[in-house]
Amino acid sequence: MSKANLLVVSPRDHYALRNLAQVKELANISISNDEGEIQHLGKDADILLHTSLTGKTVAFAKVWPHTRKVKWVHSLSAGVERVLIPAFRESPVPLTNARGVFKRSLAEFALLGMLYFSKRVRRLVESQRAHKWDDFSTEFIENKVMGIVGYGEIGRECALLAKPLGVKIYAVRRNPSRSANDPLLDKIFAPDELPKMLAETDVLVAAAPLTPETKHMLGETAFRAMKPSAIVMNVGRGPVIDEAALIRAVAEKRLGGAALDVFETEPLAADSPLWDMENVLISPHCTDRTVNPDWLDLSMQCFIDNFQRYMKGEPLENLVDKKAGY
Repeated sequence: MSKANLLVVSPRDHYALRNLAQVKELANISISNDEGEIQHLGKDADILLHTSLTGKTVAFAKVWPHTRKVKWVHSLSAGVERVLIPAFRESPVPLTNARGVFKRSLAEFALLGMLYFSKRVRRLVESQRAHKWDDFSTEFIENKVMGIVGYGEIGRECALLAKPLGVKIYAVRRNPSRSANDPLLDKIFAPDELPKMLAETDVLVAAAPLTPETKHMLGETAFRAMKPSAIVMNVGRGPVIDEAALIRAVAEKRLGGAALDVFETEPLAADSPLWDMENVLISPHCTDRTVNPDWLDLSMQCFIDNFQRYMKGEPLENLVDKKAGY
């Protein structure tokens, strides 16, 4: 079996690249994060691994024009909006990604968000810090409705963790028929039925990919359709939520609060009102950065497994629908 030429766009010294030792007998591996060098290395590459999670890497748009022989592209990230430039989107070259790799840790954050608000954790911590015996009432999460926007790998994992606690699971997805017999779901909605789902939702989980259709799909209109007590959580892509509209809704008490792992612009600006809102929980996009196992080792293993399939002529997993954007 001849070796494949693998071009890895990444800083050469990143620890996650140690995983490439598993395929060194099957690949001629070139690693670079220099645009000029990539122009030279790209011309013979069969496979392109773009490691956008490993720090500041050369943008895919600057790499793609120099990789005309590439037969397969893999993104170490689950989000692929930065990879889907028009020229690549229109090409026949398949794209795979890390879809599903981070779903458990993100779902755990969603569960944390539910408990954080229902058990009033901020008040517990502040009272403890003040040495104040401040007894108060809390809520059950049993029979609360978790409404999920984007019922893919992450969305379904949120449902999987919440369902055993008695949470009712509603979801909206582009193709509801794909989840018609899902035992986790109490109700499934089509995209045009989103307002109907929102009206019944106690905890909204945004887990949708970022596409032109999903950008700001949760904004002023959506928030006005929700209960004043409802909590909004985002474990998907920041711009799916209109952040300015969310800030207004929370400040005006038209929503009960928010638990956010992602934002429209990252890092979140120091002067963002979100920092000072008592009913907002902020994670600096680190909920999926796990240890034991390490998050990037998990993502690299996803690529390694697919590489071995590629070399055996087997179908690749985690294929992205480039037209749909995820």
